Amino acid sequence: MTALAPHLTAFLREHLPHERRASPHTCAAYAYSFQLLLCVAAARLRTAPSGIEIEQLDPPLILSFLEHIEEGRGNSARTRNVRLAAIKAFFRFLEYRLPSCLDQARRIRAIPMKKVDEALVSHLSRDEMQALLDAPDPRRVSGIRDRAMLHLAFAAGLRVSELVSLRIDQIDRQTVASIHVMGKGRRERVLPLWKETAAALKAWLAVRPASGDAELFLNATGRAMTRSGFEYILAKHVAIAARKQPSIADKRVTPHVLRHTCAMHTLQATRDVRKVSLWLGHASLQSTEIYLRADPTEKLEALAAMVPPSLKPGRFRAPDKLLAMLKSVSRSADYVE
Repeated sequence: MTALAPHLTAFLREHLPHERRASPHTCAAYAYSFQLLLCVAAARLRTAPSGIEIEQLDPPLILSFLEHIEEGRGNSARTRNVRLAAIKAFFRFLEYRLPSCLDQARRIRAIPMKKVDEALVSHLSRDEMQALLDAPDPRRVSGIRDRAMLHLAFAAGLRVSELVSLRIDQIDRQTVASIHVMGKGRRERVLPLWKETAAALKAWLAVRPASGDAELFLNATGRAMTRSGFEYILAKHVAIAARKQPSIADKRVTPHVLRHTCAMHTLQATRDVRKVSLWLGHASLQSTEIYLRADPTEKLEALAAMVPPSLKPGRFRAPDKLLAMLKSVSRSADYVE
């Protein structure tokens, strides 16, 4: 039997950050996946997580853990696939370190990913987005910060990880005309900003504490804003904006919805999906096609371009009541016979 802890430590602290050069977000996501797995495995095996051995993580245990993800925790199939991807990556790493676990690793890697529903993306209308941007109070320092964060998240279409990790040296302090973003997959992009967004950022830089972390947006203690912190701020201002635009209350507004809103507005303005992909920093156009399905403009143009089949003209004539009665009587007589 082989202890799990040394190999899992090497995978998370050496292989991912150094050999694979994975981002800190990827390392943290993989570590959380194994935290959930080991808690479930320890309860099933009645042992401490540090005492679990690799051979005990067999396919039936992995499948029961995935079932717990969906039914016990109420997560979606997409989250289940994320946890399974982390487990498969670890056992792919073990194939070259522990040949004795080769068969076990291959059986676990053979567990299929679950198909997910490709639902239409949720986004805000222009009036709803304007109400959300007007929600922060510009008379308070926190309101100035929140307004700058919301403006930048929407105008640049940033992921929440890109927004909270944006450093102050990634913007031009003189003109604040553009930002330099390190996106997903280590793809860099430079995005110009609207004058309104630049003005909101300048207002925040004027009151931003001089001491604190290097990130652009700080919390009340001077530390870098976290994902959960921005989610809390967004939910607070969504509730305020709902008083002006009640339709927002019917939508689940998350940080990624702001990115979807930016994409939809850009697509409707430019009518070019390639520009949307370039703006969002997608690796391929396939990732951007979800916005084409949600935008009704293309479908209406296709409908207008096609010639519908004609219908044969005619007028409806109501049947004679007497004949209808006679026919019904004749049919009933047949049944009697």
